[in-house]
Amino acid sequence: MSTPSAPLRILVVDDEPAIRRFLRTSLTAQGYQIFEAETAKAALEAMRRNAPDVLVLDLGLPDRDGFEVIQELRGAGSALPIIVLSSRSDEVGKVRALDLGADDYVTKPFGVDELLARVRAALRHRLQQQGEHPIFRVRDLAVDLVRRIVTVKDAEVKLTPREYDLLRLLVAHAGKVLTHKFILREVWGTETDVQYLRIYIRTLRQKIEANPDQPGLIQTEQGVGYRLRAPD
Repeated sequence: MSTPSAPLRILVVDDEPAIRRFLRTSLTAQGYQIFEAETAKAALEAMRRNAPDVLVLDLGLPDRDGFEVIQELRGAGSALPIIVLSSRSDEVGKVRALDLGADDYVTKPFGVDELLARVRAALRHRLQQQGEHPIFRVRDLAVDLVRRIVTVKDAEVKLTPREYDLLRLLVAHAGKVLTHKFILREVWGTETDVQYLRIYIRTLRQKIEANPDQPGLIQTEQGVGYRLRAPD
């Protein structure tokens, strides 16, 4: 990770010149240092040369698909934040990329503000993992990870052990999309019926959300999974 005074380095990997040009112009204007690659091979070489802080990766590359790049990086132990560029209809691809270790995705066509928000969330998640604080706070929610106490507006909320395990997992990955498959495996230990997860998400929202019908904390990523709002 670069020092606070240095510009964050973003490697953009996409074989479409128009996309790279758009991202180069938009992200440079926001103070980021941009590197580019149009193939998986060039991307891996650029990562070794430039040590980027964030990777923005298209899945459809001419020499290898983006899934292989994610798998290779995570298999080598890299914690580099990865934001996937995905087509609007590629729901299966989004899930697969996240299960392989991508931090988030942006659906084409996209706006630069959305991409920047995803980049910031991925960076916050990495920093949180590197130095996790004993108390997690977002809006009116506070989770004491040492004493296992959950409060909303300073009033303690009683959770069942399973509800707490689910919330604890979301806290550990705040700002990151977690797929149904990942949550079920981590909390239930098996890929059980996703309906169980929906039931627990609903009861958890009823206990921690100001308005469970319009949740502001536990956000649904349609057809993919859930994301806990990251601290501001």
